[in-house]
Formats: sequence, structure tokens, C-alpha cells
Amino acid sequence: MTSTVRIDSWLWAVRVYKTRSMATTACRGGHVRVGGERVKAAYPVKIGDEVRIREHGFDRIVTVTRLATKRMGAQAAAECLIDTTPPPPPREEVALAPTRDRGAGRPTKRERRDLEKLRGREPADD
Repeated sequence: MTSTVRIDSWLWAVRVYKTRSMATTACRGGHVRVGGERVKAAYPVKIGDEVRIREHGFDRIVTVTRLATKRMGAQAAAECLIDTTPPPPPREEVALAPTRDRGAGRPTKRERRDLEKLRGREPADD
């Protein structure tokens, strides 16, 4: 058994990415870091490395516990890593922005002022 595996191959094998080419693209885009450093797809990952994967604006943090070169089932893949990702922050209630019906035309001056007031902007002197 080898002591290192390519990072893109490992990410694909443990089901972080659906295809190996997606894992390679993520590495090229700088979305994968090992030990805080951006890595290329051919970077050799070893047991104990901390891997940060940028997904949907948040970092997923995993620690390598076992090396894998071939894709495996979900249960076996879960044994190859320890997910130490902190829980996402709670969603804050955000006021929905007012929307106009499609085909309603341009807003009137009064409607535009009301929209600006809702958005928290001062209306320009007209």
C-alpha cells in the first residue's frame, strides 16, 4: 500500500466530488487547501493531513484517516475521513425585497420612492 495518494484522486474516491475531473477543477480553482496552502491536483496527500474544501461559500474541513485510490461505498468512504466542519451559522430572518409583477411596467414615482424607503436609501431630490 502506498503512503501517499493524489489529492484529486482521494477526493473523488471518498465521495467529496462526483467525478475526478470535478476534483481536479476544484484544485485548479484554488478551492482545495492542505495545511492552509492551495494545492494542485497532483499534490500527494497523506494520513493526518487537514484538507479544506470550499463549497457553496463555506469551508468543509476534513482530516485524512485512510488513503483510497478507488471509489468506494458511502459507508467505507466515511471511514477514510473525519469531518471537523463547524456547523453553519444560523440564518437570520431577512426581509424579502419587494418585487413587481412581470409585465407591470415601470414603477411610478410614488412606487419608486416607496421602494427606496424600504431599501433604506434616501430618495434623490426630484
